[in-house]
Formats: sequence, C-alpha cells, structure tokens
Amino acid sequence: MRNLWLSAIVFIPLLANAQVFSFSHDEMLKYTAKNPYGRFEDGRPKVPDEVLEKVRELSSEEIWSGLTKAGYPNQFEGGWQMLHPEKKLVGRAVTAQYMPLRQDVGELADQAALSKGMVKSPPQRVIDTLQKGDVVVVDLFGKIVFGTFGGDNLHTAIWAATGTGFVIDGGIRDLNGVRELESAGYFRGATPTSYREVMITGMNVPVRIGAATVMPGDIVYGDREGITFIPPHLVDAILKEAEITHIHDEWTKAKMLTGRYKSSQLYPAPSDPLLKREYEEYLKKRLAEKKTGRP
Repeated sequence: MRNLWLSAIVFIPLLANAQVFSFSHDEMLKYTAKNPYGRFEDGRPKVPDEVLEKVRELSSEEIWSGLTKAGYPNQFEGGWQMLHPEKKLVGRAVTAQYMPLRQDVGELADQAALSKGMVKSPPQRVIDTLQKGDVVVVDLFGKIVFGTFGGDNLHTAIWAATGTGFVIDGGIRDLNGVRELESAGYFRGATPTSYREVMITGMNVPVRIGAATVMPGDIVYGDREGITFIPPHLVDAILKEAEITHIHDEWTKAKMLTGRYKSSQLYPAPSDPLLKREYEEYLKKRLAEKKTGRP
C-alpha cells in the first residue's frame, strides 16, 4: 500500500485542479535539492552523459554498497523479465504512475490532459516527453493482463527518442516485435492484451517500483540482477569507492590465481603485514595511473 503522503500529493491536486499531478518547476527543485548537476527546463536533474558512461562500468554490488553506506537501502528491485539480458540499462529516469481506474478521477484527468494539448493515449502522454538518455520508469502496480505500456510501435518510439530502454512494473505486448529493438528493457510479463481499467495519475513524480522509490532524474542502472535507482547526489561517492574496489579485486584475484594463498589470507583484506603493504603500494600505483591515464 502506498504511503499516505504520496496519496495526498497525487489526489489533492487531482481533485482540486482536475489534472494529472506533476511536479511544478519549484517543487522539482525542492524535492531534488541535493542534485549537484544541471537540470532540464522543467527542473528535472540532468546528470551529464560522461557520468552516465562511468556508471555503466559499475556492478550492482558496487552501487548497492555505496547506497547502503549513505543510508539509501531501498533503491534496488529484482525479479524482472529482461528484453536483452546481455545489455546494461543506464539513463535518467522519467517517471509515470498508474492506478486502477476510478471513473470520476480518470475522467477529470483525461479532460485536463486534452485541455493542455496532450494526446488521448495515456502512454503517449509520457512517451512524447522523452529525450535522449532518458529511461521511462512506469509504475503499473505489477499489472500484466490489461496492464501493458505499449507494444512494438510505441516501444520503437521510446527507443528512437531515448536510445536507452525502459522499466515497466507491468506488462508489454508484441514481445516478438519489441525484441527486435536494441532497447535494454525490464518488465513483469508479456501479454497480447492492451491496457484497460487503469488511469495515469502522475508524471515526473515519486513512484514506487517494487521495493524501490524512484525520483525523476534518478540514474537508472540495470543489469542481469535487476534495477538500481541512484540519487544524483550520491553518484560521485559511489564512483570513487568503486574505483578502489576495482583495484582491490584486481589485486586480490591475481594473488588467488597464483595458488600460493588461502582465501582468508587475502579476502576481505590482506592479513599478513607484508601482503597488506604490497596491496597498499599497488593501490597507490593504480590510482596514480588512472588519474594520469598512463600505465
């Protein structure tokens, strides 16, 4: 069940203003105030492309370690079906929230959307806003049958607009056609049915994806294990910690492969003072090499 505060955020504007809720520019700034990077016109955090490329080199475990140390343990969700398991998904979150249809609220939301020049199709209201590097993150409350967010045509539009992929806590249709795209996609299931008895209640607002809370502009990271949503203000520390972890694992595995040591002598840290000094010298050398770009 959703938190009461989120329900209030969504439904008070719906009933008072008869429109789908979305953060205003000032609200976006307020709720993402720790963002250290630039922003899109609507205020959504815009993590630079070069940072996203560095994130692509990480693992779920490295990200998880940094998030939990920072006090953010609820940013991972697994148990997905994946369009192309070999592909990583990295980009900036554009969020959409659906709920089971309540006729009076749904009618008001549709009328408000049309009055603002939005299209009749709820999925296309979201898709038409996507930009390069975005990842559409859709809370369809796990609904698969009659809970689809697009088939091969709309997913072609998503891929053309973003060049990344999608996260849909619900279903997709036309799976064979969608698989022909290069998208990195995460979804709960496939069905030939279209959507029915659902309504879109929020765009670029906080959404719940399984056990994770997602904010607009979060960095979306997906691999074979699942999806992690990284708040922009934490990514720099995560990248720095991961750099040290990479070097630590590089040294440790090389030592293990010599066959001269027991695992407990090396992992999680060298127990022998000589080995510890050797590792520290190796770490210092590798960090210097990475900084200068020269071996």
